[in-house]
Amino acid sequence: MTRVVFLLVPHLHLLDLAGPAQVFSTAADFGHAYETRYVAEQEDIPTAQGVPLRAATGWPDLTPDDLVIVPGWRSRTLTRNGLLRDATLQRLRDHHAAGGVVASVCAGADALGRAGLLDGRRCTTHHDVQDELARRYPRATVVRDVLYVVDDRVVTSAGIASGIDLALHLVAGRHGPGAAARVARNMVVYARRNGDDQQTSAMLRHRAHLSDAVHRVQDLIDARFSEHLALADLAATSGVSERTLTRRFGEATGLTPLRYQQLLRVERAEHLISHGSTIESAARTVGFEDARMLRRLRARA
Repeated sequence: MTRVVFLLVPHLHLLDLAGPAQVFSTAADFGHAYETRYVAEQEDIPTAQGVPLRAATGWPDLTPDDLVIVPGWRSRTLTRNGLLRDATLQRLRDHHAAGGVVASVCAGADALGRAGLLDGRRCTTHHDVQDELARRYPRATVVRDVLYVVDDRVVTSAGIASGIDLALHLVAGRHGPGAAARVARNMVVYARRNGDDQQTSAMLRHRAHLSDAVHRVQDLIDARFSEHLALADLAATSGVSERTLTRRFGEATGLTPLRYQQLLRVERAEHLISHGSTIESAARTVGFEDARMLRRLRARA
């Protein structure tokens, strides 16, 4: 069981919290072992949207497999709200030091900065406070105008709805793009809003269309991207001819079905390599016969 612990700060934005929480809740509905917890320095938490929340003041015992996420809060400057006690900041430091993932949405990056977790790392936040974040934490590298940034188990996102993209990325990294695509589709979240291509998943970038036939084929590719999938079988899934599928797939996504599958493979391989896998091992795991094709596709990207 993976605990997803949300650290709530007064005047937090509801969607900063509800979006990621919905992702992990939906993932749990699909059989992945997630349990959400909510902690704060006080029981009653006012929100920016006026809906009061209640949280536990005691932290659960955490393991390196657990996630800690800090939603953002309403503030014109990072110095006015979001103040946390040293003991709470130490909790963030300890979890990361033990091998766990610490993440933030929007202004929540400031809490990670106060804990020292942004020093020497790349990060991002809402565009309104990017410059201030860079001034407050000069040892951090603030990446502007992207949806989220991952650096050594510190994950920061731009703000509000980008917390959903962050959570889907974490689900995809643990369970594969097919699992994340299933969650995204259940939540009706397919459109990519903004951000760097390398920091958003292919299943989000190429789902901003309304073709049910193409979505059905993408669902199959998402779930079985490491397998050989014949175009005839994909066409049968969509209920159209191979020629029609190729045309509709290109119109909806700008790609062929094979190219879409390759993107998913490369994205998964990049995740494996970033966690210590060799290129050869990653290539075999994602379905390539050898590493030559993976190297060519990575070079093309």
